[in-house]
Amino acid sequence: MHIPFCETKCGYCDFYSVALKGRDTGPLVEAVIHECGMRLADPSREVRTVFLGGGTPTILPADRLAVLLEALRRRVPAEDLADFTVEANPATVDDQKARLLAEAGVKRVSLGAQSFFPRELDTLERIHSPDDIAPSVETLRRNGILQVNLDLIFGIPGQTMDSWGESLRRAVELLPNHVACYGLTYEPLTRLTALRDHGRLIPCDESLEADMYLLAMDVLESAGLAQYETSNFATPGCQSEHNLMYWRNRPYLGVGPSASGCRDGRRYKNVADVNTYVRLMNERGHAEAEVESIDTEMLMIEMVMMQLRLVEGLSLVAYRERTGADPLELFGSVIDRFSGHGVLEVSETRMALTRRGRLLADEVIRELACACRAPERAPSRVP
Repeated sequence: MHIPFCETKCGYCDFYSVALKGRDTGPLVEAVIHECGMRLADPSREVRTVFLGGGTPTILPADRLAVLLEALRRRVPAEDLADFTVEANPATVDDQKARLLAEAGVKRVSLGAQSFFPRELDTLERIHSPDDIAPSVETLRRNGILQVNLDLIFGIPGQTMDSWGESLRRAVELLPNHVACYGLTYEPLTRLTALRDHGRLIPCDESLEADMYLLAMDVLESAGLAQYETSNFATPGCQSEHNLMYWRNRPYLGVGPSASGCRDGRRYKNVADVNTYVRLMNERGHAEAEVESIDTEMLMIEMVMMQLRLVEGLSLVAYRERTGADPLELFGSVIDRFSGHGVLEVSETRMALTRRGRLLADEVIRELACACRAPERAPSRVP
């Protein structure tokens, strides 16, 4: 469920979001509730996880947030969920909103901490202070949100191994249940990319960024946060069940402006504009702007792209069942080359990147995706 409002838009962000700036959030909240009801009208659609993201959902006025959470609770009982996560930025959750989240059955809040250094936050155009992070964690826990995720970014221009190590240390001191570490990416049409392209910002050296990633693995795993996905680390039992649904190529529903959903071989994306979204929901009952069918070749590629992000790797059994192709035969030469270099590990049931392989994930996935496009193709099947 996508709530696109933010206080301001960060320079690196390419998600659809708009500044709140005194907007009336009521029409958007009502339209999202309408779409939620429409998407869940089919009783066969059993919901196992919910992720309320954005944007910054917790920037909604408390009364609007309460209406949204209550509507969601009526449609999806919290006790039936394996995971219910809400995104927030430090200093956007006070006691009142934290209580609302806890009472609605939210199990985890994901805080966009990003860095514990003011200069690095300024580079990212974040509006919170490092001093906001620890009190926000305490506010959540005091009000009954026991699982807290901290998002961190490495590869920020001007960031050093020392400052990155200190951000990791300070994050670990807060005893998070989950930490997500993302390398900074320069997405098209973002302010950060424009600054780079005009020579006003110098990207982090790739070798330094690789060292930062390796340091994150060491520091977080030493603190009891085991890596289970390329960018994600968790204490036992606290993995993001919601994100695991994506990485295992399971069906999902998207609700809200620019949200995407995928079910029964059909993927859709809603229009990325608040006013148009509200109008279309009122006029025709949906706001889909893009629709595509997922054929066998696309499924083969996407299973490789998503499941190789997991430390557990690609399930060869599921690959055969869902695509009709034998992955060991399909990827034979690629597997031989990368496993020979210590990048891939392959058993009878799984294919996974090694620690070294995670540094080369893009290259490995690209080669495997090319193999999926080979002329020999299994009969077309839709998952």
